[in-house]
Amino acid sequence: MKLLRYGPIGQELPGILDSTGNFRALRPIVRDIDATVLSPEGLRFLGALDVSKLPLVSNPGRLGSPIGAVREIIAIGLNYREHAKESGLPIPAEPVVFGKSTSSISGPDDDILLPPGSEKTDWEIELGIVIGAVARRVTKQVARQYVAGYCMVNDVSERAWQIERAGQWGKGKSFDTFTPVGPWLVTGDELDPNALDLNLQVNGQICQQGNTSDLIFDVDIVVSYVSQFMTLMPGDLIITGTPAGVGLGMKPPRFLADGDVIDMSVSGLGTQRHAVIKAV
Repeated sequence: MKLLRYGPIGQELPGILDSTGNFRALRPIVRDIDATVLSPEGLRFLGALDVSKLPLVSNPGRLGSPIGAVREIIAIGLNYREHAKESGLPIPAEPVVFGKSTSSISGPDDDILLPPGSEKTDWEIELGIVIGAVARRVTKQVARQYVAGYCMVNDVSERAWQIERAGQWGKGKSFDTFTPVGPWLVTGDELDPNALDLNLQVNGQICQQGNTSDLIFDVDIVVSYVSQFMTLMPGDLIITGTPAGVGLGMKPPRFLADGDVIDMSVSGLGTQRHAVIKAV
């Protein structure tokens, strides 16, 4: 299944993509794409529906994040071998974990707002894991049982705030609009998360081309590892790191500017397009 949310900011409605690519309404069957829907029981309920009989949404307009209520964003850093190399850093012995504010979440085609004075805002295409069941100290052998599905995420990062401001990485990653999610959440039965192509272009120039097979710590390891020190809840979002090709790794470094356009895709997870504009 491909679950989505559509409508103005703060007024998004739940929906589902049918087999022909049309949008179908899930309201009033479900209130939102939330913890109840993302649970194993909720997904079984939706999976039993005849989607072709749901109301057709002919003009969905804006798409929002496909997850209605994200409690936590847990991010994994330096999780692609080639990205660690371009960063000049050793391969981590354990996953590098940091947090992002949920207020940074935006839709898959929303504008990215450059913070006032920012000169080092960067792009990072990532695979997102959406938790569907309470996970506490689970093993990697059963980790997939706690995953509702997957989505594409841009872990936008203001490098000066991230690296030069004497603090945790989350400071450079939590500005408004810095976590575009979507366009949809794909349930785990539809794809292999460890064999996905990721592509990101800025102004038509290819910057990132990678595959999740290059992950240092794959989906099973990441979910298991994080669950050892925090309880994961339905709707939590884990973003799994970015492949090589970020602006910081270029020689000389290249960062986003007012007027830039970012295009992203992950196989099976759709596309994103963002205009980059100065925040006012």
